[in-house]
Amino acid sequence: MTPANVYLARHGQTAYNLERRFQGHLPVPLDDTGREQARDLAERAATGAGAAADVAGTPFAALWCSPLRRARETADIVAARIGLEPREDARLMETDAGDWTDRLFVDVQAEDPDGFAGFIGGDPSFAFPGGESFAQQGTRVAAALTEVERGELPALVVCHGVVIRIALYQRAGHKVALAERVPNAALVPLDPAEAEHAELGGGEALPPS
Repeated sequence: MTPANVYLARHGQTAYNLERRFQGHLPVPLDDTGREQARDLAERAATGAGAAADVAGTPFAALWCSPLRRARETADIVAARIGLEPREDARLMETDAGDWTDRLFVDVQAEDPDGFAGFIGGDPSFAFPGGESFAQQGTRVAAALTEVERGELPALVVCHGVVIRIALYQRAGHKVALAERVPNAALVPLDPAEAEHAELGGGEALPPS
């Protein structure tokens, strides 16, 4: 199998991830664990695309990232290790959580159990009240990744949990990917077939927020 030309990485852990709180587009920084995860991600990225066991992969030629603070901070740590300047693209940002921004999962679940179930279960028709839908986010994510694939390859894209889930869902053509959990600082091939068997690394698979 030819290794994927694009790899997606989720940002390191934040306090909001740990608290199960919706951060949406808030400028939330990494916590200490998240910074350590980002350093580990940087070491894995330094082995290149398609690396396996003791076999080095192809060095990344481009580094893209969401401009949200948690993703940019992660990308900067990776950049310092692999010698590439991060290129920000707002289309790679996490879903706009609208009215749920800055709220705890447990409180939202108690208030709107059906809506929360749609979010957690990866319902393709889900939309944040007062915010963005998965479908709207999917349109911008697809456009961003098309541009990434037209540029220098292999490329590494530092982004967010739902961005990765939507990208795999779009490529795989089935709902399962939208309901999967992506660990903080995981490194995920964009090719769904390769992603299914990849060693993703990273931390605990906390729900995206």
